[in-house]
Amino acid sequence: MNAPKLSPKLLSQLRTTTLNAAHAAGAVLEKYFTRRLDIREKPQAGLVTDADMGAEKAAMKLLKKAYPDFGFLTEESHPEDITHPNTPGRWILDPLDGTTNFVHRFPMFCVSLALELEGKILMGVIYNPILKDTYFAQKNAGATLNGRKIQVSKTRSLSASLLTTGFSTSQKNEKSISDQLSVFRSLSLQTRGIRRPGSAAMDLAYTARGVFDGFWERKLSPWDVAAGYLLVEEAGGQVTDFSGGAFKVNGGQITASNGKIHKALIKEMRGI
Repeated sequence: MNAPKLSPKLLSQLRTTTLNAAHAAGAVLEKYFTRRLDIREKPQAGLVTDADMGAEKAAMKLLKKAYPDFGFLTEESHPEDITHPNTPGRWILDPLDGTTNFVHRFPMFCVSLALELEGKILMGVIYNPILKDTYFAQKNAGATLNGRKIQVSKTRSLSASLLTTGFSTSQKNEKSISDQLSVFRSLSLQTRGIRRPGSAAMDLAYTARGVFDGFWERKLSPWDVAAGYLLVEEAGGQVTDFSGGAFKVNGGQITASNGKIHKALIKEMRGI
């Protein structure tokens, strides 16, 4: 099945649906934020709560109603929900990126939702319901925060940079942690500092708005990065894999920056 023709009217409708779905999921997270949670541990994949499931359900209900022919790829998906090859497009959804933060009442978490058509990310939204921050990007149309245009930083050197990263939760073994800490140590010595907020999607949003100058992480899933990658690119930044090659949403690794420090950042990714 071919993707629909992207007329201005359809683009507007898709934008509205994408934002509404993210806000619907965010409303569920906000409701659960001060409640006692039902928490489960996913093997080698972190935590999941009833808030994750409720937020996903709220977003998917709206998206399925608006575009019943589109598929889904979400963190909590059952296999039957994943896109089949003949669908015109799919929604890539993380209903709660930063679940551990959410569980501990640290308000650095978000809903991350991207629309993919013909293998390309067309739109992405990242919504933090506690801070009421809505980041939105559309391919070739720029990136915004609460409706106002955002751009990456103008920092030109690692020595003047503030970076952000995350450590993989799927490989908690000595070598994996050692490799990641080696890069962390090297960059800590060369930069103004490194932060580890605990949400890849928020890391990318803050890189897009110029708070962070660069971000890297491995062992990520498409729902962690699909929306944020587009945000950074549309805000004027650069996104690649660890070697500087083309970024792929299912590639499992990402280096994002303002573009000006990208080569220096990539240089440190060797061995990770």
